[in-house]
Amino acid sequence: MEMQPSTQPAAMQEIETPPSSRRKWLKKLYSQRHIQIMALLGIVWMIIFNYIPMYGVVIAFKDYDIIRTIAEAPWAGLTHFKEFLQDENFVNVMKNTLGISLLKLLTFPLPIVFALFLNEVRSLRYKKAIQTISYLPHFLSWVVLGGILATWLSDVGIINDIFMALNIIDKPISFLAEPKYFWTIVITSDIWKELGWSAIIYLAAITSISPEMYEAATIDGAGRFQQMWYVTLPAIKATISILFILAVSGVLNSNFDQILVLRNSLNDSASNVIDYYVYYTGISSGRYSFSTAIGLFKSVIALILLLIANQVSKKLNDTSLF
Repeated sequence: MEMQPSTQPAAMQEIETPPSSRRKWLKKLYSQRHIQIMALLGIVWMIIFNYIPMYGVVIAFKDYDIIRTIAEAPWAGLTHFKEFLQDENFVNVMKNTLGISLLKLLTFPLPIVFALFLNEVRSLRYKKAIQTISYLPHFLSWVVLGGILATWLSDVGIINDIFMALNIIDKPISFLAEPKYFWTIVITSDIWKELGWSAIIYLAAITSISPEMYEAATIDGAGRFQQMWYVTLPAIKATISILFILAVSGVLNSNFDQILVLRNSLNDSASNVIDYYVYYTGISSGRYSFSTAIGLFKSVIALILLLIANQVSKKLNDTSLF
C-alpha cells in the first residue's frame, strides 16, 4: 500500500520542540545572577566615570569659561587647535615630549632582558631577593622618589660625592638645575622605578612555557643562551607584541607625576612636555578650552599610533589587540 505524503504543516508535524535559545540564555543568566550583578556594577561605573565625562570634549570646540555652562558657551570651531599649532611653545613642547617618550620606548627591551636572566636564576632565595629589591621602587610614589632624587642630585648629594671621588667631575653640579641633564635623569629614574614591576608579566608568560621544550632543546645541545633565544623569546612573542603596541600608543605620554616633581624653572626648556603644558594652561591659567584641545589632539595622535602599531604587528607576527 503506497503511503501518501503528509499534508500537515511542518509546525504541526513537530511533536515536541526543544527549549528555545532565548529560554536557555535566560536560564543561564539567572544561574549566574550574582556574577552578572557584579559585572553590571562595573559597567555602570565605567559608563558614569569613563563615558559620560566624554561630553566635556565639546569644550575643545567652544570658548568655555566657568561663568557659563558648556551648552551656553559659544562655538569656536578649530580655533584652539590652530592656536596650539601656532603657539610659540609648540616646538619646544613637542620636542621634549617626543624626545623623552622615544627614549623611554628604546628602553622597552630592558624588562624583557631582566625577566629572561631572572628566570635563569636557580637559587629560589636569591631569585626572591632580587625580585623584592627590583619591585620595591614601584610601590613608592613619585612624590617620595622625587624628594630622594632631589637630595641625591643636589650640590652636596651622594651623586656628586661619588663622581668627585672617581675624578669624573672637578666641582659639584646641580643636576636638576641643568636642562641638559634632565632627560637622562627622567629616563634613568623611570628605569629604576619600573624595571622590576614591568618584568612581572614577562615572568608570568615564561612560567607558562612547557618544560618539555627546554628538555628537547637541551637534548639537541642548546646552551642556556640558545634556549633563551630559540625557546623562551619565541614563546612569549605574543606578550611582547601586545605590550609594545600599547607602548607605541602611549608615546606622547611623558608620565606627568614624574615630570611635575622633577621639573623647576631652571630646567623648564627641557621639562615642558604636553602633559605639564595642559596642566599649566588649563589649571593655572584658566584656559580650559585651549587645554582641552591640546589633550584631544594628543588622544587622536595616540589612537592613530595604536591603529598603526596594531596593523603592523598583525602583519608581521599575526598578533594584535583586535
